[in-house]
Amino acid sequence: MDFDFSSEHDQVREMVRRFAAEEIAPLASEADDRERFPRELFAKWGELGLLGVRYPVEEGGSGMDKISDCIVREELSYASQAFASSWSAHTHLGIWPIWRVGTEQQKQQYLRPALKGEKISCFGLSEPGVGSNVRGLTTKAEKMEGGWRINGAKLYITNAPIADFIMLAARTSPECSANAISLFIVDLPNPGIEISHLKKEGIKASETGLIHFEDVFVPDDALLGGEIGTYPVILGSLAENRVGVAANAVGMARAAMDASMRYAREREVAGQTIGNYQAIAHKIADMATDIEAATWLVYRGAWLVDQNRLDTAMASKVKLFASEVALRVSEQAIRIHGGAGIMREYPVGRIHRDALVYVIGEGTSEIQRNVIARSLNMG
Repeated sequence: MDFDFSSEHDQVREMVRRFAAEEIAPLASEADDRERFPRELFAKWGELGLLGVRYPVEEGGSGMDKISDCIVREELSYASQAFASSWSAHTHLGIWPIWRVGTEQQKQQYLRPALKGEKISCFGLSEPGVGSNVRGLTTKAEKMEGGWRINGAKLYITNAPIADFIMLAARTSPECSANAISLFIVDLPNPGIEISHLKKEGIKASETGLIHFEDVFVPDDALLGGEIGTYPVILGSLAENRVGVAANAVGMARAAMDASMRYAREREVAGQTIGNYQAIAHKIADMATDIEAATWLVYRGAWLVDQNRLDTAMASKVKLFASEVALRVSEQAIRIHGGAGIMREYPVGRIHRDALVYVIGEGTSEIQRNVIARSLNMG
């Protein structure tokens, strides 16, 4: 068993860490306050090949593995989870299905420009009133001459206010089965589509929207892969992305711990820095232990993806543990900072708000436990 990263992985980490420190960290606080994403970052990510980490060179990608993808996510999230969230929604959920089953024309029109940062994508799955029951979605696509008519709504869609196209899940037949749900690539803006910008408590600089579709016509070639019933592609995308967002969580947790260590070494009480007090030192020791465990669970999951051996239960274990670690660590970071922890000049409050998103988004912790329990024949 080899637990070392390769020299190539180390080079990727160093490159992304330097870029994040120079280009992302200085923007994070202001973008959070303004609740606006600096769109020009996509072009920079494209130039560096960071949007194509997970995709083959022949498709316009960088030809790296899932471990590299998780390294990129971890380092981006260390600087700003909001920016990393927009990166993730675009580079995985928004275009991964095109790579898997898209037609050559769809790859030319959407995948390749997206890998360069020339087009921004979003993924339309969640709906008002439906929650985590993907098979219960109500957005409908009805066949008509020359294409499809779409009606419905999508909620909590990352990148919606800035996206050039949406990977849209819609019901193409009334029965509640996998074959009844299909994916469409829909250009934005589009007549009949209204996007509302949502205000959030976490990942505020990652723009999120509510989307209404009213008699939206899309041509036949908008159907992903020209195939009805691409629900399995959605499941595959979600499973792999759960390992990815777990890497995001590790990055957040690391940032919170490092901020706590800096503060504990500087803040003095009764003539000594608070890091010398056992109560504080033990909190940081617990943080370090949690992060170490989450890190290796995440990269074990990434390795399984690269071996084509990841199953849904393992993906849920990785996401559950890492997201809960990020939440615990960021809360303890606020406690270590005391009153300073709720001041905007310190990053730990923002990190905690962002971490809260990930015990809900990408499948709640309760949903992950349901998946794991079913794999153990517990119901």
